[in-house]
Amino acid sequence: MNIKWIFFDLGSTLIDETEADNHRIRDMIEGTNISFDTFNNKRIEFAWKGLEGDQEAIKYFGLKKTPWHSEDETPFENSYATLDYLKNRGYKLGIIANQVIGTSQRLDSWGLLEFFDIIITSAELGVSKPNKLIFEKAFELSRCKPTDSVMVGDRLDNDINPAKSLGMKTVWIRRNFSIYQNSKYGDNIVDWVISDITDLKDIFI
Repeated sequence: MNIKWIFFDLGSTLIDETEADNHRIRDMIEGTNISFDTFNNKRIEFAWKGLEGDQEAIKYFGLKKTPWHSEDETPFENSYATLDYLKNRGYKLGIIANQVIGTSQRLDSWGLLEFFDIIITSAELGVSKPNKLIFEKAFELSRCKPTDSVMVGDRLDNDINPAKSLGMKTVWIRRNFSIYQNSKYGDNIVDWVISDITDLKDIFI
């Protein structure tokens, strides 16, 4: 491989959003007769069909999306050590993520900012994944060709599919909610499948 850059999604990739996601669901269903389990089961059903589970469940139940609780996010246990390993192996690291304002500040508070050479987020750029423009902006700023880069993310629709269509290598991390996505939708677009971020050490040696 001639990989020079490794780009990461954040949520459910480097950062555990479980409680933030659950918090928003509780906010959305407050005052309704929809239980948490009912909503959760419906989004799992949509995810298995290759759809974006949260968005489809919100539409199905006619709910209004409530604000995201960034304060509930925490880095996964192995994120720091894995990023440190990759950086020491000479890889350039970047972020391509759909995030609210303040991503750099949150990364800094978690001690992760030092590892990243560029950070591209939807809030700052005004373009969200899976729009290819957010990826192309990352190529422009990094001066990296898609074929010299890899995208690591948990979402087939937002991370893996657009990255592959641009010529990037792809790593699908299946944990948290993405374990409910039918793996057949990753056929021909996923180069590696991992279950924990530390598994990258076995790929990029």
